[in-house]
Amino acid sequence: MKGKKYITAEELKKHNKPGDLWISIQGASRWEIPLLNLAGQDVTDAFIAYHPGTAWKYLDKFFTGYYLQDFQVSDVSKDYRRLVTEFSKMGMFETKGHVAFCSLASVAVMFAIVLYGVLRCDSVWAHLGAAMVLGMLWIQSTYVGHDSGHYQVMSSRGYNRLAQIITGNCLTGISIAWWKWTHNAHHIACNSLDYDPDLQHIPFFAVSSRFFNSLTSCFYGRKLNFDPLASFLISYQHLTFYPVMCVARVNLYLQTLLLLFSNRKVPDRAFNIMGILLRCYIHSTYPVLLNHFSANVYVGPPNGNDWFEKQTSGTLDIACSSWMDWFFGGLQFQLEHHLFPRLPRCPLRKVSPVVKDLCKKHNLPYRSLSFWDANVSTIKTLRTAAMQARDVSNTAPKNLLWEAVNTHG
Repeated sequence: MKGKKYITAEELKKHNKPGDLWISIQGASRWEIPLLNLAGQDVTDAFIAYHPGTAWKYLDKFFTGYYLQDFQVSDVSKDYRRLVTEFSKMGMFETKGHVAFCSLASVAVMFAIVLYGVLRCDSVWAHLGAAMVLGMLWIQSTYVGHDSGHYQVMSSRGYNRLAQIITGNCLTGISIAWWKWTHNAHHIACNSLDYDPDLQHIPFFAVSSRFFNSLTSCFYGRKLNFDPLASFLISYQHLTFYPVMCVARVNLYLQTLLLLFSNRKVPDRAFNIMGILLRCYIHSTYPVLLNHFSANVYVGPPNGNDWFEKQTSGTLDIACSSWMDWFFGGLQFQLEHHLFPRLPRCPLRKVSPVVKDLCKKHNLPYRSLSFWDANVSTIKTLRTAAMQARDVSNTAPKNLLWEAVNTHG
């Protein structure tokens, strides 16, 4: 231990700004821009979740020379790391099976069915059937894009990038670059009201009354204003949730364009733009909202020392039969996916009982609801916030739109 330089956890917290950003992995302090949300903390669990074992050899170049003097590992983290090690030894992170091939093959078959139904059939019912198949095609394309964004599903990085562009940009019209940007932030800061972009839907939705204080989004770098329009829309969000979600993809298209034509550094910008243009030329909702909207939320940055606890608190699973796995793309096991984002979808059902036992051991929540119950829970959460928004509105000045809609007599 001689010759090593040490700092305390409190001293590490001071290095939490761009240009002076330190993190700790296994008690050694390092610097890494993508983990800005976890700056000034030990982030070993998050690093293990996101990186294969081969990534450790690249850390030395970021080593500041300091070690944490008061470095401790919780019992939950010890068990979590043991699970990751066991899964790695079993080859579960590398055994991707034939999921990608089968999914892409099913997409190709559905695309052929859609073309035949539209071009070769005159029946209205055939066209409606083709539309339904097209919707399923988009959903399955999204799942493949999601998988390829978390780990390599193809034989090489080049083919993996191609799969991302085809399934994301070309088939769904949503930039894989935008998805990675927001989705990684969601995983790291799961259900943080001011750090997780997947919960920031003002003025349309608010899952917590804490949004009524006009929180500042640390992801977007702007204030989420709870103005009279937001107050009015949120007061009825439990009624407008499904109608809004029917057209919510328009917002995803808009966010894609804003990122691709912004001054931000975007990986493969040209390929992303080409994919979107191809999508426009050849011219659903996925269950993630149900997995998080009715789960626990918090305000503030994520804490690297309770990675496992935060994921269990902010996530719930959708219970279904094994034959439904294809329809959900494995994302019904949302907690397992959050804990092991590099794990292919095939073993998720297998590891689910192990995660459940670990949660029980440490008295942590493990919630698994049916698809119906998950919808009911989500609507109840939105309705609770809606009623609270009405209470807030009753003491605030009303705008003309509010008065017109709520006038009596």
